[in-house]
Amino acid sequence: MNANEQEQEKLKQNVLSRMKRIEGQVRGIQRMIEEGKECEDILVQVRAVRSALQSANKLILKRYMLRCYTDTVSDAQQGREDHEALEKFIKVLTGFLDG
Repeated sequence: MNANEQEQEKLKQNVLSRMKRIEGQVRGIQRMIEEGKECEDILVQVRAVRSALQSANKLILKRYMLRCYTDTVSDAQQGREDHEALEKFIKVLTGFLDG
């Protein structure tokens, strides 16, 4: 496993850990709603989940970019150009920026 693949795996594990934490936070919000907690407290927790999702989204995008870079370098070494892969990458990136 090369350094890029190791970095991708590290990012994957980080994202999975964050998603499990977010899942727990969402369940906590559901409990708060069921128990009739104050709206302000619920909204604070919703904001925390939204922030955690944004952080995870950045890591997912970073992993995707590393993977695309690796694929592009591999294709270039084999003398291939993949305009389709570049278009897909641009679409994902602009979708992230729009979101």
